[in-house]
Amino acid sequence: QVQLVESGGGLVQAGGSLRLSCAASGRTDIISRMGWFRQAPGKEREFVASISWVASDTYYVDSGKGRFAISRDRAKNTLYLQMDNLKPDDTAVYLCAAGPYRSAPSQLSASYDYWGQGTQVTVSS
Repeated sequence: QVQLVESGGGLVQAGGSLRLSCAASGRTDIISRMGWFRQAPGKEREFVASISWVASDTYYVDSGKGRFAISRDRAKNTLYLQMDNLKPDDTAVYLCAAGPYRSAPSQLSASYDYWGQGTQVTVSS
């Protein structure tokens, strides 16, 4: 089992920045990929970004390219999401996810077995 705990959410004005963190514990040796998803009220869960835990190749949702940066610190078992130039449409609960599957599509929720509780990000206009 892998446990994930997010932090770093909050209220920010449009154009501002936030850095989310996700601390992983437990069987971190089985992690192949980690990702961030978000879910706004009344909307489906949406892929935001993912990173290979070893090779560090990254993928982003189109709306996040150029504004979001995913990274990880393997020594600290921590995942990060730096979000710049935030927009009101970025308002959502952001969830950290981890999965053991090397070749699973990174943008699909089903590719991840472990999820955090989420951290709220609110961007005011």
